[in-house]
Amino acid sequence: MTTTAATRARSSTTQRLPVPDVLRGIAIIAMLVAHAAPFLPNVPWVVQFPTTQLNAVASPLFALVMGISAQIVWNRSKSVGTTLLQQAIRAAILIVFGVWMATWGSWVAVILAYLGVLLIVGVPLLLFRTRTVLVIAAVFVVISQPVVAAARSSIWLMTQPPAVREIGAWILTGPSYRLINLVPFFLVGALLFRHGFRRDRLLAGLAGLAVAAYAASWVGERLAPRASASGDYLDTLHDIGLVFAVYVLVVLAVTTRRDGIRRFWDAVFVPIRACGQLALSLYLLHVAVIAWWNLEYGRPAENVYLGWLIIVPGMIAIGWLWWRFIGTGPVEWLMGLATGRRKRWRTTRG
Repeated sequence: MTTTAATRARSSTTQRLPVPDVLRGIAIIAMLVAHAAPFLPNVPWVVQFPTTQLNAVASPLFALVMGISAQIVWNRSKSVGTTLLQQAIRAAILIVFGVWMATWGSWVAVILAYLGVLLIVGVPLLLFRTRTVLVIAAVFVVISQPVVAAARSSIWLMTQPPAVREIGAWILTGPSYRLINLVPFFLVGALLFRHGFRRDRLLAGLAGLAVAAYAASWVGERLAPRASASGDYLDTLHDIGLVFAVYVLVVLAVTTRRDGIRRFWDAVFVPIRACGQLALSLYLLHVAVIAWWNLEYGRPAENVYLGWLIIVPGMIAIGWLWWRFIGTGPVEWLMGLATGRRKRWRTTRG
């Protein structure tokens, strides 16, 4: 993979690239659906299955988009030290938000602290050449299962103070997310941006890999259903299949040359891109609503369609309306202010 001149030229402009925003929008919508699932505890398999897939794809897709965004920042950077400091501040804010939100009383497994740690570890790795970054990503995939298994069974870690155990969860033992499993997707995201979002043999290869990985995970889970656990190889294969499938489909849709099809996808992607640009604000807002509901009424035992409508279509509508009439999300604006990369309220929507 090599960085193309076209990608460099596009990344140097103020116009936003559509692919990262669409991918980030899909990731946040997937999380909305996953976190709203407890409002509908009694649904048929035909609803449970896609909800489970969206739940699985959300976090690795977020990591992939964070890698893309980090590489965009590096391409525009004029100072290594300044960029590292800005990303470290961004990471610290995510960690603070994540720790704070975990005390709100929602049923959501808050991911922000994990993403903050991911920035701290992942951003400096992007200073390496493409081949080295690819090798590092592969090493993380290979060592993930035995290292996670060893950490989860470690008596030493279980006897440490709460703060140490919490950091250990961010890195290795988290029940839903772990740094060691997110790093490969972060690095691959950066490499995909270096290569460029285009239809070529790499995209076809990713499509084939998506099918093969998902099929392998499906077969493996049925041959040994009790052996699969979050963070193991089968779980990673499942995530690879879903993430690459989403990436391939989005690139195919964005790069279509037929006017009618392009207009269709442009219309479909408007609310998705809006949510992608306000992903952090929507994340905080929907977790706050869920926490309020959980504290007031508890986790539903029967289907509560109102709650689901508020969290999924309601949040998507809020995201689109804010983007349409105001622009930058409030949390994104504050993040830019804190990192010295201030954003205008009204943003370019190209």
